[in-house]
Amino acid sequence: MTSDSLQGRISDAESARLIQSLSAPSEALVEMMRHWEGDLILLGAGGKMGPCFARMARRAFDAAGVQWRVLAVSRFSNEQEAVQLQAEGIEVLRGDLCDPAFVRSLPRAANVLYLVGMKFGGSGALAETWMTNTFVAGVVADHFRDSRIVALSTGNVYAMVPAEPGTGAVETDEPGPQGEYAMSALGRERVFQAFSQRYNTPLAIIRLNYATEFRYGVLVDLAKQVHAGRPIALDMGYFNVIWQRDACDMILRSFAVAVAPPRIINVTGAERLSTRDVYTRLGKLMEREVAFIGQESPTALLSDASLAVELFGRPATSIEEMLAITAEWIRSGRETWNKPTKFQVRDGMF
Repeated sequence: MTSDSLQGRISDAESARLIQSLSAPSEALVEMMRHWEGDLILLGAGGKMGPCFARMARRAFDAAGVQWRVLAVSRFSNEQEAVQLQAEGIEVLRGDLCDPAFVRSLPRAANVLYLVGMKFGGSGALAETWMTNTFVAGVVADHFRDSRIVALSTGNVYAMVPAEPGTGAVETDEPGPQGEYAMSALGRERVFQAFSQRYNTPLAIIRLNYATEFRYGVLVDLAKQVHAGRPIALDMGYFNVIWQRDACDMILRSFAVAVAPPRIINVTGAERLSTRDVYTRLGKLMEREVAFIGQESPTALLSDASLAVELFGRPATSIEEMLAITAEWIRSGRETWNKPTKFQVRDGMF
């Protein structure tokens, strides 16, 4: 996508092209789908990544020449999104996944992508956070005990590590969650692990941080501050990021490596990025002066994605591409989702 194509207001055609670019399956994913068995059900499909997953899976099935169903389950507060998904050959099932009766009414698809989770605002609604992040997982794991499951988790379950080159938490590290959101996310993992061990359910747990695209994500947060001329605090001086299209592709390919006992996979970019460096580069791209507050802390929330790279290869989208597209998107006044990632929070209070 070139800078010229991003000038002016978003048209319907441009929005469609954006969606198309984010949900394009890789050749490796299409090849995997040729050997796929069973329908795919996505639980919590109305969130930020859910529609992208659904579209990518549908496109990959079609490209592979297989006829498995893609079912997207959510309350779908965005009616237009639900209608559009249906128009693209994705079956939409509306309901509250916190309701066990609704979960038990769902068809027992052979493959389950679990996207349910509560993060933002959770510090003010702790009981709701724990119910969403742990209770629902148990109800789902019980109902789909005979399926293959890929369940999204978060890198927040790790403790912060020294912010040095080549560092990052690996899957075998002991968790060190900070705050109740991260603790409940670890609780979700433990619930899925228990059901996997009890019923021999193939499972992959994906510790993701941070997926980003044109309308939301860490790079959007930083670009918006650059554009507004606001200085950036450097407390969280380093981070990982992965383009959403690459994250969705890797996570769908994780079905091929789901096992019992479950496999844990860090999905993120292969590079440790400097907040100071990224902010400076965005400033140059957007022709804005940048300023900083404070200094980098000696630790940061960083994940080592070596296992994901070994399994799936390096993410296709480089940081240079991400920065260029994001900078032009924000500078052109394009719409964003206004959902800050709060990646700089260090006390776990989201």
